[in-house]
Amino acid sequence: MTAQFDRRLHAFRPDLADARLKGQVEAERFAEGEAACIAVPVAQLRPVPDLLRGIDTELLFGETVRVFDRCDGFAWVQADQDGYVGYLPEAMLSAAATATHWISAPRTFVYPQAELRKPVVEALSIGSRITVTGEAETRGTRYFTLPGGGAVIANHCRPVGEIADADYVAIAGRFLETPYLWGGRSGFGIDCSGLVQLSLMMAGKSAPRDSDMQAGFGASISREELRRGDLVFWKGHVAIMEDEETILHANGHTMTVSRENFDAAVERIGWLYERPTGYRRIA
Repeated sequence: MTAQFDRRLHAFRPDLADARLKGQVEAERFAEGEAACIAVPVAQLRPVPDLLRGIDTELLFGETVRVFDRCDGFAWVQADQDGYVGYLPEAMLSAAATATHWISAPRTFVYPQAELRKPVVEALSIGSRITVTGEAETRGTRYFTLPGGGAVIANHCRPVGEIADADYVAIAGRFLETPYLWGGRSGFGIDCSGLVQLSLMMAGKSAPRDSDMQAGFGASISREELRRGDLVFWKGHVAIMEDEETILHANGHTMTVSRENFDAAVERIGWLYERPTGYRRIA
């Protein structure tokens, strides 16, 4: 019964499972989960509660989760944004809060007050959610103030859900030269499917997290039909068509988000991952 469920998207273990799966999976007990949000700039989500294990994905400051279990310093959670399930240090969570704005710049700084000459408190990635409590201006620069007294550049923020650019390819282009990071999903480091998902999110569209999930997203098309915004898939990799001849992708070849001629990329990638496995158009 349980085998039909993907552990990345469904919270179930022999001892505990999401109450929504009751009657579909076997577990000793079921839980509704409690609401919480990410309290650090980037929280890395792992398949097991072990910091030495590689990460599956990342959650951003202010993103909300359901917490199903807390044990030995780790929390077992499911992200509200894309349903991803995994473990992270419990200290990375705080009580659920209502965000008013999200960061729209690739990266921005949090200052202790509305003064850019002050030492930076931390940096936040695009897509992070914040709660704005007020505004301030210093030497013509406008800031949003945060609970506890911090401040961010107002022009780097937009109300939650407000779209700066409906063209997700243009948003993906803003990540050029961002370091490649396996499992990364932020402006500090990102992987191929993270680039697709995060760019689409900032354009107001939802997408699955991993490339195998994205391979069933949208509608199947042929290579001859490729145009700007379409997705190209290889085994374990995805790229965005910037135009009919060029792709944008986070890749282990340059270890960055880069722009590359599509035909040249097909030949270069072929020795390791063979030919593209499919092409998809996002509605």
